Amino acid sequence: MLVSAGSVSQMERYVRAGASAVLIGEARFGMRLPGDIPESQIEEAIKRAHELGAKAYVSMNKLFRNEELAALPDYIRLVANAGADAIVFGDPALLLNVREVAPGIPLHWNAEMTGTNSAAAAYWGRKGAVRAVLARELNEEEIIGFKRQTQLEVQVQVHGATNIYHSYRNLLQSYMDHLGKATRLVDLGEDRGLYLVEAERPDERLPVYEDANGTHVMSADDICLLEALPELLAAGVDSLFVEPLLKSEEYNETVLRAYRSAIDRWFADPDGYELDERALDEIHALQPSDRELSFGFLYKEQVY
Repeated sequence: MLVSAGSVSQMERYVRAGASAVLIGEARFGMRLPGDIPESQIEEAIKRAHELGAKAYVSMNKLFRNEELAALPDYIRLVANAGADAIVFGDPALLLNVREVAPGIPLHWNAEMTGTNSAAAAYWGRKGAVRAVLARELNEEEIIGFKRQTQLEVQVQVHGATNIYHSYRNLLQSYMDHLGKATRLVDLGEDRGLYLVEAERPDERLPVYEDANGTHVMSADDICLLEALPELLAAGVDSLFVEPLLKSEEYNETVLRAYRSAIDRWFADPDGYELDERALDEIHALQPSDRELSFGFLYKEQVY
């Protein structure tokens, strides 16, 4: 089970709660991280994760501009020498630099919404990737088919918000123009952040998350696949990702404990496994009242 962490202390809390791997890094190289672990701390973070028995993956999943390419070789060497278990990438520029300066480090291909077919994954597998991060829009049948048709490890998001729009511009107008329909911005106060609301769906609030890489509009609800874990595990899904963005550490720890317990109990006795309703109730107790828990696209017949 994988979760991203924005500091060494947060990483420690999440591993103790049940995460077996952490995704770390900084906004210069990775998008939608819950915080920066700078170069000066990355070695310490990786070492600490290993001491706690967890793997440490470094996020370098952004799309790089020309002026940013010069920083890649030194950073790749740093994380490779620090013992990172993998680098997560989406831009081919990262792959080319890894081949040159750290060819032995494993790569996880994360192309966000375009990770929809095993042929594309196989292409990146031939280039050195060992894992494919699947698009959140795939349903259960497609996930199972993907896993059967690839030699790569497969990662699926099982909990939390999903990114539905990204612009490198730090201006919300770009998203409004993209929609081409009436949209307004709602400020619910310092503790609640900013939301977009479409005229046709006034009850759905889309959180606006901004970092050094621009504007990210997130889904109006949260994926929760705790009840579907047996199906995913039986299909051989290799990595289950919990998205911690826009949630408290207490919430994320509760989620991680619930999934860890379920995973361990399923592997101990797949035939006798039953859902622990109390764990689901604990998540519901902390779930924001205006954000529903859903199965996402898992049981939908088509990708919309």
